[in-house]
Amino acid sequence: MRVILSNMCLNLAGLLEPALGYFLVKRGDNFYSIRSKWGAPPDGHWRFIVLCAELAQNHLYISDIEVTVGELDEALEEATNGRLQSPWAPSDAVCNAAKVLQLKSELGL
Repeated sequence: MRVILSNMCLNLAGLLEPALGYFLVKRGDNFYSIRSKWGAPPDGHWRFIVLCAELAQNHLYISDIEVTVGELDEALEEATNGRLQSPWAPSDAVCNAAKVLQLKSELGL
């Protein structure tokens, strides 16, 4: 997942929520989420995506996110033991924060 920072934020790297097992790293001019080498809970990936999408709502630190449908599907499958996937295709299509929060609401998560 790529995180797009707001104009008010120059850098946002590291853990946003330690219990999720994901953090942000800077690569070039972009920021990306990666899994901690110490592991993550089964729902950590999904919750981290949602956390970043929620932070994008206020545009204070994050203005938006870009996450592929494939990554969303992986996160949902991990969080729900394979019961849920996004209703979207193809897997390389990109969703933004608003779409992620819409999916969260539709799935009742």
